Amino acid sequence: MTDITVRRIDYGWFVRPATETGTGSPRVEPTLGYLVDHPDGQLLIDTGMGSHPEVDAHYQPRRIALNAALAAAGTIKSQIRYVVNCHLHFDHCGGNPELAGTPVFTQRTELRTARTVTHHTLPELLDGGRYEELDGEAEILPGVLVVPTPGHTAGHQSVVLTTGDGTVIVAGQSHDHATAFTSDVLGAHAGVGEQPPWLAGLLDLDPRRIVFAHDNAVWEP
Repeated sequence: MTDITVRRIDYGWFVRPATETGTGSPRVEPTLGYLVDHPDGQLLIDTGMGSHPEVDAHYQPRRIALNAALAAAGTIKSQIRYVVNCHLHFDHCGGNPELAGTPVFTQRTELRTARTVTHHTLPELLDGGRYEELDGEAEILPGVLVVPTPGHTAGHQSVVLTTGDGTVIVAGQSHDHATAFTSDVLGAHAGVGEQPPWLAGLLDLDPRRIVFAHDNAVWEP
């Protein structure tokens, strides 16, 4: 599928508090999306950070608005034909209301959790969305495969893209960073530790590179 290309979208950054990093220190993390140029139209993977006073106090975000983020990548909102959210936390679906009427692909489990579990997301970010609910793996466009990768949330999903440069996987927040993914891959080879049950299947897709939502680093085999 040589006509598929992928570009990173920069939505800014936030500060993950020490209580959430597991290191005893706060960590500044980017918030990244990915723009997929496809023969059937542009697909946007994640839409940026939503806003709420409590969220802002907790994470100290520095947002790049959706319009500005898309402009930096050379496109505009009206060109976005499809959206995939890896999951529905505030920092991945913040721009969804600005894309009302655009099909948004999400796992049914994730959408149900977001609508019923307090503090899973900011409820207003779901308003008006045209959600296309998936039950597991699905090819949503030719060369665009959505694969469940639960862990961070029960309905987390990754996107597998067949490009002319090999298979690219947008793994979202399956792992907080590429180093954690590397550790799981090496652990699986060495028979050490416990890895996600979906990891072997993801690697069987022979990815040339894997990218993440909160890390500029790229995993390569």
